[in-house]
Amino acid sequence: MSIVSSDPPGFELPLRLFLAFRVLIDDLHDELARQGHPDVRPMHGFVFQAIGPHGTTAADLGRRLGVSKQAAGKTIDTLERLGYVERGTDPHDARRKIVRLTDRGTDCLALSARIFDRLRAGWAQTLGEDRLHALEADLRSVTPAEPFLLDVPGWFGNS
Repeated sequence: MSIVSSDPPGFELPLRLFLAFRVLIDDLHDELARQGHPDVRPMHGFVFQAIGPHGTTAADLGRRLGVSKQAAGKTIDTLERLGYVERGTDPHDARRKIVRLTDRGTDCLALSARIFDRLRAGWAQTLGEDRLHALEADLRSVTPAEPFLLDVPGWFGNS
């Protein structure tokens, strides 16, 4: 006599988690496009976070993202062309070139934060605030304490 499990197969969990991430990110980018940022791509959010408020070099950006300096440089070129970042000289070391967010880049980050708050509120309405809090607490218990792992682009790209 065999017992058939009603549990979903193990591979469904990562797919559902990724799908939930994808739904949030797609909704975010739809709204960013409506509010004046149609060219921003999901990876750009990781780049903006990795650049941070004080800027960074292309080499450091690549390390933070888990990609090569050349890949980081191409992304910087794209974001510079779109007006989200600018290159400049490090005020502490004239030999170093620093990449910084422009006002447009900073605006995009702030807008993203507001949109994420609205998306979360939508999930709370659908699931109920208590269930969403429980989901968030459960995810915190099975994930690293540091929520801002920025090397996702490199992690996805590694073969």
